Amino acid sequence: MAGHSHDDIDWADRLAQLRMADSLDAGALAPVARRLLGRLSGRPTLLDVGCGAGGMSVLFARELARGGGGTVVLLDATPALLAEARRAVTDAAGGDVEVVGVHGDLADPRLGERVPAADLVWASGVVHHVGDQQAALRSLARLVRPGGVLAISEGGLEMRCLPWDVGVGRPGLEQRLLAARGEWFAGMRAGLPGSVAMPYGWPRALREAGLEDVESFGALIDHPMPGSELLREYVVQRVGWLAESAGDLLDADDRATVAALTDPDGPDFLARRDDLFLLGAKAIHCGRLP
Repeated sequence: MAGHSHDDIDWADRLAQLRMADSLDAGALAPVARRLLGRLSGRPTLLDVGCGAGGMSVLFARELARGGGGTVVLLDATPALLAEARRAVTDAAGGDVEVVGVHGDLADPRLGERVPAADLVWASGVVHHVGDQQAALRSLARLVRPGGVLAISEGGLEMRCLPWDVGVGRPGLEQRLLAARGEWFAGMRAGLPGSVAMPYGWPRALREAGLEDVESFGALIDHPMPGSELLREYVVQRVGWLAESAGDLLDADDRATVAALTDPDGPDFLARRDDLFLLGAKAIHCGRLP
């Protein structure tokens, strides 16, 4: 169906949450964009595979505009996200940065014919939605010019946002939400077409895809309490989304607790709290194509 990818997630429906996450992550990820583009020269072409709402490419475009310019190519399978990303990146880019939008999917075997070869290929939270992750990395590597860089954001430390005891239901709600999310993720991976195990870490997977000078580093996302209005709104969205993903993996008591915490008319609505925060880390893995 329109708006759904092969993992059966309706990404268009999550647009508001993606926009909020982009805003909250920008401070931590701007140095990542600077670091990755610092490995390139001239007027590079950047390809953002699975660009979502465009948050990372906005940061790339700003860095390109500060330098000698370049090209940002946005690729996404969800038209609503692609349109939002193109708008956001165009607004941020300036005249020296060309912005191109391509409707497509990493699983397309002819993708290399539809996008230009890139000096930097970026894919955040994309590869784990493909059944054969190692094959997906090889496909991404084929989009990189010789001497260029492939960088992915996968793994890291799961975001935390709630106190241990929120005053409703049993303490430890967030830990149970994340545990249920982990079970959901394992089921999602097992159900993907052509799903195969990749029983090793991302740096080795990049080397297996033919990359050299492989490295990994982290970006800390740290928004301490009491948090901004944006953060509080994001936490409400995130808690509801985690519970929705978990479904019956959560017991009835926890589902009732989440309903109370996300009810804007109820006395326990999360957005009225002053003790919410956001703490976690993105993991970035990258390598150079010989």
